[in-house]
Amino acid sequence: MAVDVLLGLQWGDEGKGKIVDVLAADYDLIARFQGGPNAGHTLEFDGQKFVLNTIPSGIFFDNTLNLIGNGVVIDPITLKKELDKLKAAGHDLLAKKNLVIAKKAHLILPTHQLLDAASEKKMGDGKIGSTLKGIGPTYMDKTGRNGLRIGDITLPDFKERYQKLVSKHTSMLQALYGEVVDFAEREAAFFEALDVIKQFPLVDSEHFVNDYIRKGKKVLAEGAQGAMLDIDFGSYPFVTSSNTTSAGACTGLGIAPSQIGEVIGIFKAYCTRVGGGPFPTELDNETGEELRKLGHEFGATTGRPRRTGWIDLPALKYAIMLNGVTQLVMTKADVLSGFEKIYACTHYNYNGEVIDYMPYDICTISPEPVLQEIEGWNEDITGITQLDQIPASLNNYMLFLKEQLGVPVKYLSVGPDRVQTLVLPV
Repeated sequence: MAVDVLLGLQWGDEGKGKIVDVLAADYDLIARFQGGPNAGHTLEFDGQKFVLNTIPSGIFFDNTLNLIGNGVVIDPITLKKELDKLKAAGHDLLAKKNLVIAKKAHLILPTHQLLDAASEKKMGDGKIGSTLKGIGPTYMDKTGRNGLRIGDITLPDFKERYQKLVSKHTSMLQALYGEVVDFAEREAAFFEALDVIKQFPLVDSEHFVNDYIRKGKKVLAEGAQGAMLDIDFGSYPFVTSSNTTSAGACTGLGIAPSQIGEVIGIFKAYCTRVGGGPFPTELDNETGEELRKLGHEFGATTGRPRRTGWIDLPALKYAIMLNGVTQLVMTKADVLSGFEKIYACTHYNYNGEVIDYMPYDICTISPEPVLQEIEGWNEDITGITQLDQIPASLNNYMLFLKEQLGVPVKYLSVGPDRVQTLVLPV
């Protein structure tokens, strides 16, 4: 049995959490493989709304186990808050026993967040647009080989290890940024949250996942952020600090490339981006503001307004190639209802030539989008449940995308609730 991978194909916020929730009942294990609490996976069902930052999006199904994988960086304070909110809403994960945590997942310390904020502040107008959750500094310590991991919290000398790393961080804060900070209150919350984490099963996730595979059980790897934010292949340096592509599922869970099955790529019917960096199809005008308003395009975790624009096909083709996408999911088609005309970027005007791929220096030489006009649809599609209710113009849009991208749209999301999802013939 292979591991299916579900990930975003744009700059994040594509609706991954919802689709994992839709598919989760068919899987034995949902495994989050990278990123940290900068993720905001929004799920809606039965009149309730949940935003998950670290916990995988399959936790609402009793027969589906969930794993926070080794490629994830964990802020214990944020994780405890998630657990407390879920418990208050009737989902006690300790009682349900459907969440396990990888010992090799790295810890976000309070001082990581201080370093993150100080770095962004110093960069001024050139800032990356960090969520200030401490993600980047934590991955820096991971690759610098002096980070702390979940498994370390059970060791008798953990506090000494913690203090050694904190001393390094406070020295950096003072030497590089001239900051002397008091984080005693957050430090106390950090250790309180670690006591909660210790109550969950801490596992060697690589053995755990591969044991599921050997037993023929179904595994879905859940990604965070989006392919265009990948540390290697995204719009560097305006990227996240982890591998958001399907290759990241291998290193983030400990599975071999040969074990990857279906790769389910999610994209919006238009495009959004949070933070700095290139965005060729951005609409910094009334149309962009209308998309933002209709799509409720504000960060689920940060509340920041998202930049909006038309769909970018060169970027999508690039993401499909990198990830080996076998199935597509289009979300937020309902947001485009009422637009007489919509547009798709099919090529870029770049350095005097027309190209259909992402150039290396997209961050320094802004390509101009070549837009193709497409007939819109006026119908409210949020309540449709049958394929024959899909407007002809929307069907034509999806056929156009299939021709352009070479992969058909298998799932169509027409609203935020899990029931507002159609499975299409491919």
